[in-house]
Amino acid sequence: MARARRKTWFRAALIALAVLAILPVGGVLFVAIFPPAPTILMLRQAVRGEGMDYQWRGLNRISPNLVNAAIAAEDARFCSHHGFDMEAIEKALDHNANGGRIRGGSTISQQTAKNVFLWPGRDWVRKGFEAGYTVLIEAVWSKRRIMEVYLNVVEWAPGVYGAQAAAQHWFGKDAASLSPREAARLAAILPAPRRYKAAPPGPYVRRRAGRIQAAMGTVRNEGLNACIRLE
Repeated sequence: MARARRKTWFRAALIALAVLAILPVGGVLFVAIFPPAPTILMLRQAVRGEGMDYQWRGLNRISPNLVNAAIAAEDARFCSHHGFDMEAIEKALDHNANGGRIRGGSTISQQTAKNVFLWPGRDWVRKGFEAGYTVLIEAVWSKRRIMEVYLNVVEWAPGVYGAQAAAQHWFGKDAASLSPREAARLAAILPAPRRYKAAPPGPYVRRRAGRIQAAMGTVRNEGLNACIRLE
């Protein structure tokens, strides 16, 4: 009887482990082909009364200026790393250890994994899942797909998600028509889209957007966007 009970528990544990392994892989495979469903953050904020403006647009319908701005602002080595930028992580750790303003070292791949599949927060459990999902999406998706998903799910204002909704909210136009200056302003508010405005921009956003717009030239000229195959 005891042996039979142990076998039952062992079988149940194996099934549970198999499900835990299959679900993330299945989710990553699904989003490799189809737009992701509204994320946990979107649903949570909608329940809190913010609404949800989430409009999917393929990357060929988003201005290349916004791609370049995202790389310039968030992840200059996006095309050369495999999900984790160790140099950026080390710099962030050194900066934070010296008592400066807390700085993150997350890549666009990590942010995409977090935004699409996980819950908001900074706990170590979530960070562990984030690392696992980052490895999966880097293995399964192209860099172009990672950027496409990222630009479609990132928050740009309370209740406003993705490039199309952001372009309409801040500038009254389609994402395909964003100018370099407008794209830089959108990228400038990404660290804190609930605190800053892309239009009209305050002093901080103007300064940061100016630096990002200058860095966008480097992204273009040095081929830092080569993995995206902009059309």
